[in-house]
Amino acid sequence: MPADQRRLWHWLHVALWDPPPAPLRPIEVLQQPGVRIYAEDWGRAGDIGVVAELDGQAEPIGACWMRQLPTGVGLASVDERTPQLGIALEPAFQHRGLGGPLMRAALQAARRQGVQQVALTVHPENPAITLYERCGFVRQGLRGSYHLMVAPLAQALRSNELS
Repeated sequence: MPADQRRLWHWLHVALWDPPPAPLRPIEVLQQPGVRIYAEDWGRAGDIGVVAELDGQAEPIGACWMRQLPTGVGLASVDERTPQLGIALEPAFQHRGLGGPLMRAALQAARRQGVQQVALTVHPENPAITLYERCGFVRQGLRGSYHLMVAPLAQALRSNELS
């Protein structure tokens, strides 16, 4: 929703993972054209997102979102029909088994909207690769030094990956 714009900028910043001991990137990274494309003017046609809420928490704890971009735009570009996915959980809620349900909910939302596949890129040292694989993503090659991963949603549903 457009009302989630401020939080989405924050979650995009959290999602920009670098191997430890690297700190969070400077906030100015969000101004780079290759980064801002994933959150700018959120809520336009084709944007899909799920916000994670947890009982007892006053604020949402994360989000999984995706956006269709023109072919060749974005590090995870496959084609104009394949949304590029981002996911972030607040640091206090990472490594607690919450990413899988969040990602599966977002993939189910995409499937309901007729999306056939979703793409993402991930740093080779990011332990979230195993989560992505459990959610149906398959490595398709390298984009720079990042793995390009694609989840064919119809296949994932047949194998019950999204249930």
